[in-house]
Amino acid sequence: MDVPGSLPARLYLLGYDARKERVVTNYRFPYLLRAAALTELLLDGRIADERGKVRVVSEEPLGDPVLDDLLRRIAGSRPRSWRHWIDKDGRATVRAVRDELETRRWVRVELRRPFLLVFNRTRVRVRDTRVVKRLAAQVSAALNGPVSRVGEREAALVVLAAAGELRTVLPRARRKAYKQRIAELGERGGPAAPALRKVIKQLHAASAAAMGGAG
Repeated sequence: MDVPGSLPARLYLLGYDARKERVVTNYRFPYLLRAAALTELLLDGRIADERGKVRVVSEEPLGDPVLDDLLRRIAGSRPRSWRHWIDKDGRATVRAVRDELETRRWVRVELRRPFLLVFNRTRVRVRDTRVVKRLAAQVSAALNGPVSRVGEREAALVVLAAAGELRTVLPRARRKAYKQRIAELGERGGPAAPALRKVIKQLHAASAAAMGGAG
Protein backbone atom coordinates (compact mmCIF):
# COMPACT_ATOMS: atom_id res chain seq x y z
CA MET A 1 0.00 0.00 0.00
CA ASP A 2 1.28 3.42 -0.97
CA VAL A 3 1.73 6.33 1.44
CA PRO A 4 1.95 10.04 0.62
CA GLY A 5 5.37 11.13 -0.51
CA SER A 6 5.87 14.37 1.40
CA LEU A 7 6.81 14.67 5.06
CA PRO A 8 4.00 17.16 5.90
CA ALA A 9 1.40 14.76 4.48
CA ARG A 10 2.88 11.77 6.32
CA LEU A 11 2.99 13.60 9.64
CA TYR A 12 -0.56 14.87 9.17
CA LEU A 13 -1.76 11.28 8.77
CA LEU A 14 0.30 10.18 11.77
CA GLY A 15 -1.79 12.63 13.77
CA TYR A 16 -4.72 10.24 13.37
CA ASP A 17 -6.11 8.99 16.68
CA ALA A 18 -7.74 5.59 16.18
CA ARG A 19 -9.70 5.85 19.42
CA LYS A 20 -11.21 9.22 18.52
CA GLU A 21 -11.43 8.26 14.83
CA ARG A 22 -10.06 11.59 13.66
CA VAL A 23 -6.85 13.50 13.07
CA VAL A 24 -5.98 15.31 16.27
CA THR A 25 -4.45 18.74 15.86
CA ASN A 26 -3.18 20.95 18.67
CA TYR A 27 -1.15 24.11 19.15
CA ARG A 28 2.08 22.28 18.25
CA PHE A 29 0.76 20.82 15.01
CA PRO A 30 1.14 23.91 12.76
CA TYR A 31 4.79 24.31 13.74
CA LEU A 32 5.41 20.62 13.14
CA LEU A 33 4.01 20.72 9.61
CA ARG A 34 5.96 23.87 8.75
CA ALA A 35 9.18 22.22 9.94
CA ALA A 36 8.26 19.15 7.91
CA ALA A 37 7.72 21.24 4.77
CA LEU A 38 11.10 22.91 5.24
CA THR A 39 12.79 19.55 5.74
CA GLU A 40 11.14 18.19 2.60
CA LEU A 41 12.41 21.15 0.57
CA LEU A 42 15.87 20.55 2.03
CA LEU A 43 15.85 16.84 1.16
CA ASP A 44 14.60 17.64 -2.34
CA GLY A 45 17.50 20.02 -2.91
CA ARG A 46 15.42 23.17 -3.16
CA ILE A 47 16.81 24.93 -0.09
CA ALA A 48 19.97 24.76 2.02
CA ASP A 49 21.31 26.12 5.27
CA GLU A 50 23.62 29.12 5.09
CA ARG A 51 24.95 30.26 8.46
CA GLY A 52 21.67 29.45 10.19
CA LYS A 53 19.44 30.92 7.50
CA VAL A 54 17.39 29.32 4.74
CA ARG A 55 18.81 29.80 1.26
CA VAL A 56 17.04 28.82 -1.96
CA VAL A 57 19.14 26.53 -4.17
CA SER A 58 16.57 25.87 -6.89
CA GLU A 59 13.15 27.37 -7.57
CA GLU A 60 12.05 24.45 -9.74
CA PRO A 61 8.54 23.42 -8.60
CA LEU A 62 7.99 20.02 -7.07
CA GLY A 63 4.36 19.69 -8.14
CA ASP A 64 3.17 19.79 -4.53
CA PRO A 65 1.03 22.90 -3.83
CA VAL A 66 2.09 23.14 -0.19
CA LEU A 67 5.81 22.83 -0.86
CA ASP A 68 5.80 24.99 -3.98
CA ASP A 69 3.96 27.80 -2.18
CA LEU A 70 6.49 27.77 0.66
CA LEU A 71 9.38 27.68 -1.79
CA ARG A 72 8.01 30.76 -3.60
CA ARG A 73 7.65 32.61 -0.31
CA ILE A 74 11.20 31.83 0.74
CA ALA A 75 12.54 32.82 -2.68
CA GLY A 76 10.70 36.14 -2.48
CA SER A 77 12.01 37.01 0.96
CA ARG A 78 15.33 38.18 2.30
CA PRO A 79 17.36 35.46 4.06
CA ARG A 80 15.64 34.43 7.27
CA SER A 81 16.20 31.83 9.98
CA TRP A 82 14.67 28.38 10.03
CA ARG A 83 12.74 29.38 13.11
CA HIS A 84 11.20 32.33 11.28
CA TRP A 85 9.73 30.06 8.62
CA ILE A 86 8.55 27.54 11.23
CA ASP A 87 6.77 30.31 13.13
CA LYS A 88 5.09 31.78 10.05
CA ASP A 89 1.67 30.81 8.59
CA GLY A 90 1.53 27.42 10.29
CA ARG A 91 -2.27 27.21 10.46
CA ALA A 92 -2.53 27.97 6.75
CA THR A 93 -0.09 25.13 6.13
CA VAL A 94 -2.22 22.71 8.16
CA ARG A 95 -5.29 23.63 6.10
CA ALA A 96 -3.36 23.36 2.84
CA VAL A 97 -1.98 19.91 3.72
CA ARG A 98 -5.45 18.76 4.79
CA ASP A 99 -7.04 20.06 1.59
CA GLU A 100 -4.43 18.40 -0.58
CA LEU A 101 -4.92 15.09 1.24
CA GLU A 102 -8.66 15.44 0.76
CA THR A 103 -8.23 16.18 -2.94
CA ARG A 104 -6.11 13.05 -3.31
CA ARG A 105 -8.66 11.09 -1.26
CA TRP A 106 -6.37 10.16 1.61
CA VAL A 107 -8.78 11.80 4.09
CA ARG A 108 -12.40 12.85 4.34
CA VAL A 109 -13.25 16.22 5.88
CA GLU A 110 -16.60 16.35 7.66
CA LEU A 111 -18.28 19.57 8.71
CA ARG A 112 -20.13 19.35 12.00
CA ARG A 113 -22.20 21.80 14.01
CA PRO A 114 -22.39 20.50 17.58
CA PHE A 115 -25.52 21.29 19.55
CA LEU A 116 -25.65 24.86 20.93
CA LEU A 117 -22.45 25.88 19.12
CA VAL A 118 -22.64 28.60 16.51
CA PHE A 119 -19.57 27.74 14.45
CA ASN A 120 -19.03 24.62 12.39
CA ARG A 121 -16.24 22.27 13.37
CA THR A 122 -14.40 19.90 11.11
CA ARG A 123 -13.57 16.28 11.72
CA VAL A 124 -10.88 14.76 9.53
CA ARG A 125 -11.09 11.02 9.06
CA VAL A 126 -8.50 8.89 7.31
CA ARG A 127 -10.19 6.92 4.54
CA ASP A 128 -7.98 3.84 4.91
CA THR A 129 -6.37 3.51 8.32
CA ARG A 130 -3.95 0.91 6.97
CA VAL A 131 -1.98 3.87 5.61
CA VAL A 132 -1.53 5.18 9.15
CA LYS A 133 -0.47 1.74 10.34
CA ARG A 134 2.12 1.52 7.59
CA LEU A 135 3.53 4.92 8.50
CA ALA A 136 3.62 3.96 12.17
CA ALA A 137 5.47 0.79 11.18
CA GLN A 138 8.07 2.93 9.38
CA VAL A 139 8.58 4.88 12.60
CA SER A 140 8.98 1.66 14.59
CA ALA A 141 11.44 0.25 12.06
CA ALA A 142 13.52 3.43 12.21
CA LEU A 143 13.60 3.25 15.99
CA ASN A 144 14.43 -0.44 16.26
CA GLY A 145 16.29 -1.48 13.12
CA PRO A 146 19.91 -0.83 12.14
CA VAL A 147 20.54 2.90 11.79
CA SER A 148 22.40 2.30 8.54
CA ARG A 149 19.22 0.98 6.94
CA VAL A 150 17.03 3.93 7.88
CA GLY A 151 16.27 6.15 4.87
CA GLU A 152 16.64 9.91 5.15
CA ARG A 153 12.89 10.54 5.01
CA GLU A 154 12.16 7.89 7.60
CA ALA A 155 14.83 9.41 9.85
CA ALA A 156 13.35 12.87 9.34
CA LEU A 157 9.87 11.51 10.03
CA VAL A 158 10.94 10.19 13.43
CA VAL A 159 12.98 13.24 14.41
CA LEU A 160 10.23 15.69 13.46
CA ALA A 161 7.52 13.67 15.21
CA ALA A 162 9.67 13.64 18.35
CA ALA A 163 10.52 17.35 18.16
CA GLY A 164 6.87 18.25 17.57
CA GLU A 165 5.71 15.91 20.35
CA LEU A 166 3.31 14.05 18.06
CA ARG A 167 1.84 11.89 20.78
CA THR A 168 -0.29 9.69 18.54
CA VAL A 169 2.89 7.99 17.34
CA LEU A 170 5.56 9.10 19.84
CA PRO A 171 4.08 9.68 23.28
CA ARG A 172 6.37 11.00 25.99
CA ALA A 173 7.31 7.58 27.36
CA ARG A 174 8.32 6.34 23.93
CA ARG A 175 10.33 9.47 23.19
CA LYS A 176 12.17 8.97 26.48
CA ALA A 177 12.82 5.28 25.82
CA TYR A 178 14.28 6.01 22.38
CA LYS A 179 16.02 9.27 23.22
CA GLN A 180 19.45 8.05 22.10
CA ARG A 181 18.19 6.61 18.80
CA ILE A 182 16.23 9.78 18.04
CA ALA A 183 19.39 11.81 18.66
CA GLU A 184 21.34 9.55 16.27
CA LEU A 185 18.72 9.94 13.56
CA GLY A 186 18.62 13.68 14.17
CA GLU A 187 22.17 14.04 12.88
CA ARG A 188 20.75 13.51 9.38
CA GLY A 189 17.56 15.53 9.76
CA GLY A 190 18.79 19.03 9.00
CA PRO A 191 18.26 22.32 10.85
CA ALA A 192 14.45 22.40 10.93
CA ALA A 193 13.99 19.82 13.70
CA PRO A 194 16.32 21.56 16.21
CA ALA A 195 14.59 24.85 15.42
CA LEU A 196 11.22 23.17 15.98
CA ARG A 197 12.36 21.90 19.38
CA LYS A 198 13.25 25.45 20.40
CA VAL A 199 9.84 26.72 19.26
CA ILE A 200 8.02 24.01 21.22
CA LYS A 201 10.17 24.66 24.29
CA GLN A 202 9.30 28.35 24.15
CA LEU A 203 5.60 27.52 23.80
CA HIS A 204 5.79 25.34 26.90
CA ALA A 205 7.56 28.10 28.82
CA ALA A 206 4.95 30.68 27.76
CA SER A 207 2.13 28.34 28.77
CA ALA A 208 3.72 27.66 32.17
CA ALA A 209 4.23 31.38 32.73
CA ALA A 210 0.60 32.11 31.86
CA MET A 211 -0.63 29.44 34.25
CA GLY A 212 1.64 30.76 36.97
CA GLY A 213 0.35 34.27 36.43
CA ALA A 214 -3.23 33.06 36.57
CA GLY A 215 -2.52 31.42 39.90
